[in-house]
Amino acid sequence: MEKFKEGHAGKNFSTPSPKLEFKTPVFTRKTKIRLPKASDNITAKEYLEKRKLDPEKFYYTPTFKKWANTLTKAFDSTQYDDARIIIPLLTSDGDLFGFQGRSLGPSKVKYITIMLNDEHPKVYGMNTIDRNKTVYVVEGPFDSTFINNGIAMCGADVDLDTLHLKDLVYVYDNEPRNKEICARIEKAIKQGKKVVIFPSRIIEKDLNDMVLEGIDVNSVLESNTYQSLTATIKYNEWKRL
Repeated sequence: MEKFKEGHAGKNFSTPSPKLEFKTPVFTRKTKIRLPKASDNITAKEYLEKRKLDPEKFYYTPTFKKWANTLTKAFDSTQYDDARIIIPLLTSDGDLFGFQGRSLGPSKVKYITIMLNDEHPKVYGMNTIDRNKTVYVVEGPFDSTFINNGIAMCGADVDLDTLHLKDLVYVYDNEPRNKEICARIEKAIKQGKKVVIFPSRIIEKDLNDMVLEGIDVNSVLESNTYQSLTATIKYNEWKRL
């Protein structure tokens, strides 16, 4: 009846056939690292195992610049190339959006970060965490592998708010005499973030050193997480160590 009232039905009315558009589906191919694992190279394997790191989690290339340029135009010249351990930056779906190269020999730049997609924050470990649990944020990819649910910021300009993680705890290096680290901790506390303040009995400067000394870092982080006023008090005590 409604169609009849509007003149959309009747003897002289005909409905045109719908125009159907068929679009070719677009399939995106995930970028993957086609390199041998660090465990396949003696030098890389020994370096990582000496630090109690798993060489199966990383890769190795004898020519970092040359290999990086196969994925993106990262270097204008591949002169003075060197061998590096490759630390992959992966999305939660396992897609490679960047990587770090850690030098194995003497180098002015120990870590070089290359981004394939600048839309992703420079964060390592997104493919391994449980978003529904507490996520610990550390300063280096290697340190994050010692934590049950950890990620690492691969740059000072990382905006973690874009990751929409429910519960974050920030873990900075245990260096009370380092002005830059102190400034970061103070800023995090003022912003109401949860931070780890290491107890005086721990003298090692980072998680890797703690692991090498046989310290249960997961237990330490869980029992030394603070926020707001308590964080300020603990931080002031730590800063005087």
